[in-house]
Amino acid sequence: MPNALKQTLATTLTECRDCPRLAGFLDHVKTENPGYYCKPVSPFGVDNAGLLIVGLAPGLHGANRTGRPFTGDHAGILLYETLHKFGFASRPVSESANDGLELINCRITNAVKCLPPANKPETAEIKQCNSHLKSELQSLEPKTAVLALGSIAHAAVLMAQGLKAKAYPFAHAAVHELPSGLRLYDSYHCSRYNTQTRRLTTEMFHGVFARIAHDLKE
Repeated sequence: MPNALKQTLATTLTECRDCPRLAGFLDHVKTENPGYYCKPVSPFGVDNAGLLIVGLAPGLHGANRTGRPFTGDHAGILLYETLHKFGFASRPVSESANDGLELINCRITNAVKCLPPANKPETAEIKQCNSHLKSELQSLEPKTAVLALGSIAHAAVLMAQGLKAKAYPFAHAAVHELPSGLRLYDSYHCSRYNTQTRRLTTEMFHGVFARIAHDLKE
């Protein structure tokens, strides 16, 4: 994709106010936290990546604060440590959008690009934002690995591909071959709740990435 077109698309995304509830909430948060990013968060990483990671939405004090997915909050701790361990990131810690960290053959995005109240986007908002994810998926080569972090991200990927969720059920460590040629991997989300309750352990998360790394080498 030409750089000029990429810049145009990124500008269009960051200026998006198509969801009134989300736009209003961002305005409210910006008033209380003037130094926060408080705009739709663009994907982070390299073009034509072998791995696209799809999260749920920016966190209040994470990506919504820093402007980079999974940066600055608890959810990014395990993610970036794991990305570094398996060769997808230049550093194991993501602190800010300008900390020099680079992704390697990897890109990170979200199903919903704006911070939702209580971290819970409404169905209509997921659908409204799905066109962005659809474009991202359409730009990928066949056999690209797509990792959905959580059931909402999983459902959003299927929606963007025009597929029925019933045919591709979400389960941790599941792998689905999609008709487009993409390979969809599932993991529980690396949220504070999931990691602290040990619904998702470090070993479980590393296991998913070990499978992805192996498959990409094949």
